[in-house]
Amino acid sequence: MAQYKFVTPSVKETPAGDNRLFMRYGIDCGITIMMSEDINSTYRFPSQTDALAATEVYLGGREYIIDEITRTRLTNTNIGGNYGDYITAI
Repeated sequence: MAQYKFVTPSVKETPAGDNRLFMRYGIDCGITIMMSEDINSTYRFPSQTDALAATEVYLGGREYIIDEITRTRLTNTNIGGNYGDYITAI
């Protein structure tokens, strides 16, 4: 069975403030993907309660080795993005 590398998506965030120097500084904030049988969702700041309720959790800012079934599920899900762009074959 084929294996794939899944890197969770991220969003560039900048600090709040009126100083124009803040616009030049940014950090990547990972997006967490949680999947269960009936609900698939994305979180920037997930709670522990939500993570425990999900059957699969992919924490933002990390890499995962996934199989063909998980790859299909991530690419066919409708939770705010095309996650096929973040999956590469190993």
